[in-house]
Amino acid sequence: MDVAVVEYGSYKTRPSALLNSIFMSTVKAAAKSLVAVASNAKATDQQSHKWRATDHMRFMLMLMTWLAVWVLRVLMDHSPFSTASLDDLMMLPSIGASSSFDLVLQQDSSDHIQPPPSAKALGRALTHILALLNEIPASSRKYQFALGMADKIIDENTKCGHLEMLQVNCSALASAFARTSGLLYSSLKSPRMSDDSWTWPSRILRSLPLGSFVASSLKGLATYFPWVGTVTSLFENKRQLVVPSHEESVNDLAAEKHAQELLWITSKMIECGAVDDVLVQWSLSSGLASISLLSNLRVQGFIVKITAMLIGELNKLKDEVPRQVKFNILVLWIPVLCFAENGVSYPVLTGYERLEMEKTMNDLISTLPSIDQEVILTNWMQDFMTTSSDWPNLQESYDHWCHSTREFNMLEGEQLCESTLNIEYKI
Repeated sequence: MDVAVVEYGSYKTRPSALLNSIFMSTVKAAAKSLVAVASNAKATDQQSHKWRATDHMRFMLMLMTWLAVWVLRVLMDHSPFSTASLDDLMMLPSIGASSSFDLVLQQDSSDHIQPPPSAKALGRALTHILALLNEIPASSRKYQFALGMADKIIDENTKCGHLEMLQVNCSALASAFARTSGLLYSSLKSPRMSDDSWTWPSRILRSLPLGSFVASSLKGLATYFPWVGTVTSLFENKRQLVVPSHEESVNDLAAEKHAQELLWITSKMIECGAVDDVLVQWSLSSGLASISLLSNLRVQGFIVKITAMLIGELNKLKDEVPRQVKFNILVLWIPVLCFAENGVSYPVLTGYERLEMEKTMNDLISTLPSIDQEVILTNWMQDFMTTSSDWPNLQESYDHWCHSTREFNMLEGEQLCESTLNIEYKI
């Protein structure tokens, strides 16, 4: 018995090609008429002449053309036609040929051995869920569902203990960390426009068919009709008086969401033993480190928590991690620890955790060459003196660096004197 498989997605109702062609032609004609009317109006205003009858007719023709565009758009949205070709329909089995076609999917006469599912498929599924977390609003009930699914897959892969399953976790989490940190940087750098930030005339215009195109054309019309720009700016000024910081608040919420997700991903990577990847990425996040100094308190709190966790893991692997990674993390993120607020209504790190962090940073600094210590401690001294916070206090490392530098120079001076005396004695 033959196989007859129907892909129902390919027979989705869509407008016919003829209707689509008519619509595009009408849109082009409407756009040309709009440009012609605007150009003619500009020339008439410069010559201080009134509109002639032909000008009024041209204007009415433009309005009728745009009305036709709207009617065609409505027809396309509710068109009963389908673009399924005749060849595709011929591939379907004839219902009257046999009663066995009640089910469209039938068993093939030849037995094909299906390949077993691979770990890559599970990795793709986990990567997909982690990507959805970045897109779903945190207030949605589906957000917690997706978070629980990702957490379950990661935990089950870890409990399995298989090397390939652990690699799935590491790859998916490393990709999610890079993507989320990029989204956090973008949300902190440039404000996002929300739907409510448009003025009410713009929102009404954008809700109509081709409204987005017409709304964006208002800026072009403002050059020909000065009153258009005046009215638009008037509504924008009123909007700014009513909601002066709406865009900033939307942007802060997005940044806070991404920062919280980044903290969760970091903790999962530490649990899965994928610290190497996240340490390298954090050591290269110079842009995020700089812009986080200007972020809101909640975002700074999450970033401080992430940095503290990674510095703790870095100290455990200080003999294995390259020198450049250790230097970059300390020189980039110590200023953030100095200037960031320690929480909003409660401290991000407890007093004990802050003391442990200072000891950890002192240990890490001592493993670096003297020139690296000089750069890190000089920057820390500058930041520590200009901020109101007393943490982190790296005076122990600073004193140790001064002492070791002094001893090295004294030892070098003694060796130089001895070599000079030996040379004079020989002479």
